[in-house]
Amino acid sequence: MSHILIVEDEPLIRSNLKRLLERHHYRVSEAGSVSDATERYNLEDFDLVITDVRLPGEPGTVLIEKARPTPVLIMTSFGNLKSAVEAMKQGAVDYISKPFDHDEMVLAIERILREKALLAQNEVLKQEVARTYPTTGMIGSCAAMEEVFLRIRKVAPMATTVLIRGESGTGKELVARALHDQSPRANGPMISVNCAAIPESLIESELFGHEKGSFTGAQTMRKGLVEAADGGTLFLDEIGELPMEAQARLLRLLQEKEIRRIGSTQTRHVDVRLVAATHRNLKQLASEHKFREDLYYRLHVVELILPPLRERGDDILELAETLLERTALRLGVGRLHFNDEAREAMLNYPWPGNVRELENAIERAAILCESDEISPEHLAIDYIKREPSPTRTGGRSSSANEPPAGLSLEDYFQHFVLEHQDHMSETELAQKLGISRKSLWERRQRLGIPRRKASGEVEGAPEAESEGE
Repeated sequence: MSHILIVEDEPLIRSNLKRLLERHHYRVSEAGSVSDATERYNLEDFDLVITDVRLPGEPGTVLIEKARPTPVLIMTSFGNLKSAVEAMKQGAVDYISKPFDHDEMVLAIERILREKALLAQNEVLKQEVARTYPTTGMIGSCAAMEEVFLRIRKVAPMATTVLIRGESGTGKELVARALHDQSPRANGPMISVNCAAIPESLIESELFGHEKGSFTGAQTMRKGLVEAADGGTLFLDEIGELPMEAQARLLRLLQEKEIRRIGSTQTRHVDVRLVAATHRNLKQLASEHKFREDLYYRLHVVELILPPLRERGDDILELAETLLERTALRLGVGRLHFNDEAREAMLNYPWPGNVRELENAIERAAILCESDEISPEHLAIDYIKREPSPTRTGGRSSSANEPPAGLSLEDYFQHFVLEHQDHMSETELAQKLGISRKSLWERRQRLGIPRRKASGEVEGAPEAESEGE
């Protein structure tokens, strides 16, 4: 039962309003002035405060601040719109004119209390989501992802620069969004920039802005994306592609918290938190003089490393189920499920495109599937079906000949070829690997593992054929 406080100095109005609210099953307390209300009650204990503007002593609008976060509904005399507007500016949830209609008063109270309950529920849900997954879309329970979630929770409240590393498609922008959403800057802007998608000749202008006439085509003054992120977060994806000139400007931003538009002599102070991401090894690029070393160390304050999908174990299935549910709902195709072979295929496929590739494969399967069951053919992924082993480790098949977890694609290719080439033909090897014989031969040459015939001679290149990959 909601508890409402009525603050009104007219006893007749106060008693009539109390009876009205009690008939609608509200618990009601009353007071005749601001001082009476604050001395007798803890205002935060109420679900709503209804107060007249004109009261003996202090005006009723004083209760707006004193009762916070409890909402305050203002009653004002008919035609006194100015005092109502002023009360709304101070934070009153709504106002109602006297003499008020009983139905109007009840409807206003019901709406206010309903909105208050929804806000409280939303806050609880947000806290629950934040505890489970740092942001919408991030799913996983493997050790590597648990470490990522832990670091996000630790780093997000700080103003520290963060560098996110991971292969393409692993969800680096989702991590950046999590850092922003859980920071004190959550109500500010988050500006995302893909440094690889902007032409080198335009990147400085896009980031830092320009003055009118600063170069050919600059017909007006333009703010850059860094200024647009003032008070919030600037996310620079693929920062390894940033040209050297832009790197120098970015370094000044990190050191001095200021920028200068192209063609301007004036600097501008900006308050932005920088989050950068890359799939490249910036330290190696710095050693090769392809990336500023001083900028690398400015960026490398806190590093978050996202594991590739192939190293996340059963997270693959958890992700797949969630993505399938969302995709089926979006496409309006009804409930779908993976059969056992599809689940095995997803676990054994290396997913070079990571979560992005998984999402695309599932959308393709949802579109092509003609029943409610998805099979490997619908996913259209080439995978190596492993033979079952009598021993299992952690719920996954294992054997003496199974490649160790965490291999790169090339290491996996080499391991598989060396393990099976003595009892498989080139055609069978290519089919198992999901590539053409020509591609198999080319990769053998690149990795230095030529195929030997029974006579011991090295087998030559196959005749030209289509890749079929």
